[in-house]
Amino acid sequence: MHTYLFVDGLDLIARTHDGATGGHPGRLLGPAGPLYPTDQARQVHVATHGQGPDAAPAVGIRIRLRGRTVVWDGLMYPDARDRIIEEVRFDAAQYLAEIERAYTRWGRGT
Repeated sequence: MHTYLFVDGLDLIARTHDGATGGHPGRLLGPAGPLYPTDQARQVHVATHGQGPDAAPAVGIRIRLRGRTVVWDGLMYPDARDRIIEEVRFDAAQYLAEIERAYTRWGRGT
């Protein structure tokens, strides 16, 4: 089982690194997990290339909370029109609700 991260309907992981696999939902989405934003920006590896203990980090994003906005930057993937996306912003309340919803459905007990 692995996590898919969609932004504006596009699979961020697949568009960023061909062959990468998103991390396990229990690790990425858990309470205070790596996708939870803080005022301090931090680099989060959301996908790997390969499997098991030899898997190499494949996709990293920088996540931070800026006021009521969650910012992901350090991205470099094409949108539906092949323009490069370098940063995305989310309403913090909606973002946290979606993280909790996904964790409740896919990440608990893992």
